[in-house]
Amino acid sequence: MKTILILSWPFSSPYLHTHQTFPINPSLSPLPNPPFPTNTSSKRLFLLKTASLCIISLTPPYPIAHSSAEPSQPPKSALLGIANTKSWFQFYGSGFAIRVPPQFEDITEPEDYNAGLSLYGDKAKPKTFAARFSSPDGSEVLSIVIRPSNQLKITFLEAKDVTDLGSLKEAAKIFVPGGSTLYSARTIKIKEEEGFRTYYFYEFGRDEQHVALMAAVNSGKAIIAGATAPRSKWEDDGVMLRSAAISLTVL
Repeated sequence: MKTILILSWPFSSPYLHTHQTFPINPSLSPLPNPPFPTNTSSKRLFLLKTASLCIISLTPPYPIAHSSAEPSQPPKSALLGIANTKSWFQFYGSGFAIRVPPQFEDITEPEDYNAGLSLYGDKAKPKTFAARFSSPDGSEVLSIVIRPSNQLKITFLEAKDVTDLGSLKEAAKIFVPGGSTLYSARTIKIKEEEGFRTYYFYEFGRDEQHVALMAAVNSGKAIIAGATAPRSKWEDDGVMLRSAAISLTVL
């Protein structure tokens, strides 16, 4: 059966319908920026931002950007579309698969089984990245992070879908770091054998980096794919990097 993407926008707008159906590899269009909180004084909010900070920590530090509390226009290349990734190499990880852009190199650090061992000898520190790839010059990075969903949102129940972490707007507090400029947010539903699986997609700028992030949840684990590049390179490579992030598939 042919896979179909269903995109929905929970933010109110007189120009958008609540649900629309598109074929594979749809062109995405800009969305008015939803309000985004920047208060990180709460210890709990600091914990919730851990996963997204892991994604953007791959790139070198830059001066702090302005807060996204004020509406801002996305870059010229933002959300012009996505590319067909069927010819790209498909990497299979623990519970996920993702397409890797051509010429990107695997820079995932080998797992150190001795690192993080506790006194009991059987509790190793989890890997920071489930997979990590970069362009030849190292400026563009594709990363996958896997975290227990109860570390992202305090709950006694096992999250089975990303919607268990909140709506698209609510989950932005988890996946998008404070101080970022949010360009777009999308709900993407992909047809599977047992129904539809929901993914959340965010595109935002933080410091001098542009980030495309895709997140899903399965069996109590959040799987997050993030593609980052300097804003100066997003003009040329943004479609490729956005397409890589959106290619994330939960297995």
